[in-house]
Amino acid sequence: MKESKVQLKTDSQASTWQSVNQYANLVRNTSSGNYYARFRVGGKLIWKSLKTKAVTVAAMRANDLIKETRTNAASGDLETKSSPTFADAIAAYRQNGFRPIEPRTKKDAKQLKPAALCYYEERIAGLLKSWPGLDKIEVRKATERDCTKWAARCRKEASATVFNHTLGILRNLFEFGINAGCRYDNPARKIMRESEKGKTLELPSADQFAAFVKEIEQSGSRHSKPCAELVQFFAYSGFRKGEAAYITWADCDMERGQITARGHPETGLKNRIAGETRIVPMIPNMRQLLERMRSARQEEPSNALVMRVRECQKAMDRAAKKIGMTRITHHDLRHLFATRCIESGVDIPTVARWMGHKDGGALAMRVYGHLRDQHSAEMAQKVSFSTSVPPAAKPTQ
Repeated sequence: MKESKVQLKTDSQASTWQSVNQYANLVRNTSSGNYYARFRVGGKLIWKSLKTKAVTVAAMRANDLIKETRTNAASGDLETKSSPTFADAIAAYRQNGFRPIEPRTKKDAKQLKPAALCYYEERIAGLLKSWPGLDKIEVRKATERDCTKWAARCRKEASATVFNHTLGILRNLFEFGINAGCRYDNPARKIMRESEKGKTLELPSADQFAAFVKEIEQSGSRHSKPCAELVQFFAYSGFRKGEAAYITWADCDMERGQITARGHPETGLKNRIAGETRIVPMIPNMRQLLERMRSARQEEPSNALVMRVRECQKAMDRAAKKIGMTRITHHDLRHLFATRCIESGVDIPTVARWMGHKDGGALAMRVYGHLRDQHSAEMAQKVSFSTSVPPAAKPTQ
């Protein structure tokens, strides 16, 4: 096969690129040996690496790429834009279900659940707020300096977790631009992520929790009682918001003393396939709560939802401030459940299973391991090699 040098870019770059006579849309980088596709769609010149040094493989990939690009152009995808803006990139990102343009892992390719989609919309809104006018900027014109300035501002205003998630979105938006052929680099890739430190848990004592629930219930609002019930339901079960929201009376088996969580009707539980369930045993407090609620709502059918509200953060914030308690969130109530279980002597793998973890307790050990150690130290004080037997433990005659 004959290859001839052609001037594809500048005079200084002419020796770097070679065209392939047999294939009109192929060029070869003489430094790396990799082949690139070079073609026009809608008057726009597109360059894209084919990630191979074999000319026959490159030719097949180039044909597929050209066909796909022209199809996208006909359907109004990002690549039809001669100078796509970040608004265009966001639209393409949203259309792709907020998934990366080129998934690197199975998790990247997995479809997001409704709650996650809402979170991504929030982070997109946060990005546009922290970078005013970003949506009108052309993707090809954003520089590394622009990204650095944005990062400096955002780090001061957002938590480490929020900053990292927003940075990930910005990086993905640039990838959509790269895939469209409007730029070759991702300036956001060089922005360093923040170190995410675990949240210090400041959970209420038993007396504080009782006062907290009472304050919510007696607040006088229209949803005061349902909010108080929701708070107790979270604390007595460790359910997530998206799990508690869909539990019906039929899922509460009073005879066996267990609750079946199914999650969203279409997408199911977190980290599980749709249709898969999780069973959580009823602790005595939960049984008493459900019996009270069911007694007051006997007319409801078995398929009625147990919880009458899905969230009550404002009511929780008000009550915590009123009684002088540290502010807690819905998810903190999940931590409260796990903490009380471990302090009561339940082993961590069992607690992890109740909470829906699939790692055998590894995550729970990292979060609650200090409680296990504290409990272990307290139990050790009961071990004695003394020959004297405590009065309470003396055998009866």
